[in-house]
Amino acid sequence: MTAIAPTGHGDAIGPGGTRGVRGGRGVELCLLVGAVLIAVYGYVAVGLARDGAVPPDAARYGAGLGLLALLAHLTVRLCARYADPLLLPIAVLLNGLGLVLIYRLDLETPADRAAPTQLVWSTLGVALFIAVVAALRDHRALQRYAYVCGAAALLLLAVPILFPEVNGARIWIRVGPLSFQPGEFAKVLLAVFFAAYLAANRDALAARGHRGHRDLDALPGADGGPRGRMRLPPGRVLGPVVTIWLVSVGVLVLERDLGTSLLFFGMFVIVLYAATGRASWVAVGLLLASAGAFAVGSVEPHVHGRVEDWLHPFASIEAGRGPGQLAQSLFAFAAGGMLGTGLGRGDSVLIGFAAKSDFILATAGEELGLVGLTALFLLYALFVARGYRTALALRDPFGRLLATGLATVPALQVFVIAGGVMGLIPLTGMAMPFLAQGGSSVVTNWIIVALLVRVSDSARAPDPPPTLTGAPASAVGRAEARR
Repeated sequence: MTAIAPTGHGDAIGPGGTRGVRGGRGVELCLLVGAVLIAVYGYVAVGLARDGAVPPDAARYGAGLGLLALLAHLTVRLCARYADPLLLPIAVLLNGLGLVLIYRLDLETPADRAAPTQLVWSTLGVALFIAVVAALRDHRALQRYAYVCGAAALLLLAVPILFPEVNGARIWIRVGPLSFQPGEFAKVLLAVFFAAYLAANRDALAARGHRGHRDLDALPGADGGPRGRMRLPPGRVLGPVVTIWLVSVGVLVLERDLGTSLLFFGMFVIVLYAATGRASWVAVGLLLASAGAFAVGSVEPHVHGRVEDWLHPFASIEAGRGPGQLAQSLFAFAAGGMLGTGLGRGDSVLIGFAAKSDFILATAGEELGLVGLTALFLLYALFVARGYRTALALRDPFGRLLATGLATVPALQVFVIAGGVMGLIPLTGMAMPFLAQGGSSVVTNWIIVALLVRVSDSARAPDPPPTLTGAPASAVGRAEARR
C-alpha cells in the first residue's frame, strides 16, 4: 500500500500530486478560536482601561462573535472543504478588532453609538458569506453574467450623482434613516467583469506593437518568449483601457471621490497585467492615472482641497484655527510610539466626525503603537497573499483573474487609506476593510471573502473540475496552493 505523506498544513499528498481528504478545516477552527479570543481580550481591555471593570456584556459579545465564526466555519466545512484555511480566520479577526475599536470610540461619543449598528451589519455580512459559499458551487458560473455585472456596476457608480453630496463627495445614497455606498458593491461586480472580459480577450491585449520602437517592457511576454518592442498598443487594444480610464475620471469629476477612482482603475490595470504579463500596461496605467488625477486635482475644488491639506497638513494650526483632521491623525500616530498608549487610553477622538470611519487607523496607531499597526498590516498582507496564491494555483483564466482582482481590492484599499491618514498621499473617503464603520463596506468585504473561499476550494481540491479549455490544473500549482 502506498503511503500518503502529510504536508504539515492539514493536508495529505499522495503519488502523482493527488491529495487525501483533509482540507485544513481543523487548522481553520483553531485559528478561529484564537481570532475570537483576541477580539474578546481587546473588548475587555477597553473596559478595564476606561471603567476599571470588565464590560458586563463581554460574554455576550464573545458568544455572538464566536457563533458567527462557527456558522461560517461549518458552512465552509460542508460546502468548500478544501478552501484556504487562513482566509476566514483573518476576516473574523479583523472584523472583531474593528468592532472593538468602534466600541472604544463610542465611549467618547455616547450620543452617537456605532458599534451596535456595525455588529448588525457584520452579522448580515456573515449571512451573505454563508449564502454565497453555499449557493455558488462553481465560480466559473459567474463568467456567464460578465456584462450584466459590468452594467450593474456602472449603474451603481452613477446613481449617487443624483443624491446630495455628503462631506463634499457624492458617494452615498440616503433614503430616510438608511444610507449606503453603492460603489462598495460595484467593486465585486467590476472584479467579475474585468476577469471575464480579460480572460476572453487576453490574446488580443497581449499582442505586440510594431518593432523598431523603444522597448517599454521590463518583463518577458505572457508566452515566455522574447520581449517585443512597442511604442503604444494598437488602437483596438488600447480602446478598452482608455474607456475604463475615462469612466474612472468621470467618477472622480462627478462624485469627487478620489479613492473609488484610484481603486477602480488600479484594479483594472493589475488584472490586465496578470492577464497579459506585459509590464508596459502598468506603465501606461500609471501614466493615465497620474494625468487624470493631476488634471482633476488642479481644477475640482474638493479634490484640490484634499491635495492642499496633504501638502500642508499643519496650515490650519499656523492660521490659528487649530489642528485639522490630518494633523490630529499625525499627532495620534506620534503619540502611539512603538507600543501604543493601550486600548482605551488614547485621544484619537479629537480627529472629529471621521474618527470611526476614514481615520480609525489612527486610533489603532495611537493605542496599539507601531507594533500593533504592523500586525494589522501583516494580516492584510497575508490575506492578499493567500488570494494571489490561489490565483497562481488555478489554470482556468477566469478563475485566476477573478482571484487576482478580488485580492487586489483590499490591497489597494489599505494602501490608499493608510497612505491618506498617514499623510503619504492625498486623503480619500474610503473605509478600511473590516475595521472602519460602514455597513456597505463590511458586507462587501464578506462577499469578497466568500468568493475567494469558493475559488480557493477549486484550486486546492484533489480532483478539481476541468478548466474552460478542458485541461486540469497542474499538480505543482495545486500543491503550491496547499501551503
